[in-house]
Amino acid sequence: MNVIADLCIVPMGVGVSVSKYIAECEKILTNANLNTSLHAYGTNIEGEWNTVFNAIKACHEKIHQMGAPRITSTLKFGTRTDRPQSMQDKITSVQTKLEIHPDNAQSPPNTSTP
Repeated sequence: MNVIADLCIVPMGVGVSVSKYIAECEKILTNANLNTSLHAYGTNIEGEWNTVFNAIKACHEKIHQMGAPRITSTLKFGTRTDRPQSMQDKITSVQTKLEIHPDNAQSPPNTSTP
């Protein structure tokens, strides 16, 4: 079964900057041949259920090996069986609706003065 997940891993006890830990996790996800999209507060992951969750486990293991005594993670995930759907499909669906209904897009702020 395929799954689309949104993962946010926060190593604790390692200081303020955690980018080196996240970079290692991104390498693990890439080496697992998962489709990923890094964003400011996490990573979207797409792939086969066991592959995704095994890679998340490997991320935790690697970050602990790097010296993080504690990790907190937030994971949201979804599956569907009625039809295949990719992360890009979901994004394209919203973008298409924005194009069909341009009034739904935000207007630039009104800067005129009375």
